[in-house]
Amino acid sequence: MRKLKFLIAALLAVLCVSLFPLGTRAEAAPKEYYLGGMTAGFSLSAGGTEVIGLSEVRTAEGVRRPAEDAGVRAGDLLVAADGIRIRTISELSAALERSGGKEIVFVVKRNGETAEVPILPAKDLSNGKFKIGVLIRDSLSGIGTVTFIDGETRRFGALGHGICDEGNNQLGLSDPKVYLCSVVGVNRGKRGRAGELRGIFMGDRVLASADTVCDSGLYGTFDAGYDLSGLERAEAASSDEATIGRAEILSTIDGVEPKRYEISIVKVDTKNRDRKNFVIKVTDERLIEETGGIVQGMSGSPILQNGKLIGAVTHVFVNDPTRGYGIGIENMLGN
Repeated sequence: MRKLKFLIAALLAVLCVSLFPLGTRAEAAPKEYYLGGMTAGFSLSAGGTEVIGLSEVRTAEGVRRPAEDAGVRAGDLLVAADGIRIRTISELSAALERSGGKEIVFVVKRNGETAEVPILPAKDLSNGKFKIGVLIRDSLSGIGTVTFIDGETRRFGALGHGICDEGNNQLGLSDPKVYLCSVVGVNRGKRGRAGELRGIFMGDRVLASADTVCDSGLYGTFDAGYDLSGLERAEAASSDEATIGRAEILSTIDGVEPKRYEISIVKVDTKNRDRKNFVIKVTDERLIEETGGIVQGMSGSPILQNGKLIGAVTHVFVNDPTRGYGIGIENMLGN
C-alpha cells in the first residue's frame, strides 16, 4: 500500500511539472469591465450656499444692501455663519433668524480662498424676516457619461475629471442618486465656444448611488436591479499600451443608446500631472456633423483601442472642438 501511494504521488508530481514547467506560473485571465457610454444625470453641491446674485432689502429705515456693502460678490460661497456650517438655503435662513438682527460673521469662499466677512442683517419690511440681500442656490444638476462598471462589485466610474462651478469652487454631492438621462438635443461646439448635450433626467430610472466626487471623476455603485448583461465588456489597459493612431469612443448623443465613434489618438503623455494622458481628435464625420466634435456631457465617454479600455474623454479644446483630452483608465480604477 505504501508503494502504491508513493507511485500515485510521483505520477501527480510528473503531471504537474509537465503542465506547469519549472519557472512558469499559471496566469489569471485579464479582468474585463462593462463599458458605459450612457449619459447619467446627478445633483451636485458646492459645499455651501452659492451667491448667484445680489439684491436690496426694503426696511422701515429705507433700502439696504448688506451683502453687497460687505463686499460679497456673485460666485461667492457662504460656508459658515458664526462658526456654524451652512450647506443649504434653509440653514442660511435659520442662521439669519438666530441672529435677531445682530451682526453675523460669515466665512466666505472665493476662488478656493476663504475670508471672514461681518454682515449686519436687515429686517425685511414685507415679512419681518432678516435678510442680507443675496440670491442663492445650494445645488445644481449636471450630466456626464459613465465610463465603466466593475461586474464583480458593480462599482462605476464616470466623467474622468473634477467638477467646479463658474467661481471655480469644487462641487460635491448633494443627492447620492444617479439617474439615466435621455439626450434630447445638442448645442454644437464651435471654435471659441464649447458645445453641450441637452438632456432630461428619467426620474424613474435610477442607475446608481454615488459616494465620491474627486479630481478624476464621479464614483459609486450601480443599482442591484440594473441589468448589465446587455453592455459590452472589455479588458482594461494602462495608457502605457496606447499608441498614436486609430481609436474609438463610446458615447450617447441622442436618446439613451451609446454608439461607437472613430477618433485618433495624436499624443500620449502617461506622466501628465493633471491626468491629461491623451490628446484625441474626432475623425468620425457623423459625430462632427451632429455635435461639432467633443461637447460638455460627453466627459467620461470610454476610449477604446485595439479592443481594450484605455481611458475616458475629459475636456475639449475650446479653439478646436474636434480635439480634446483624455484620462488614462488606470487613474480612474480603484476609486
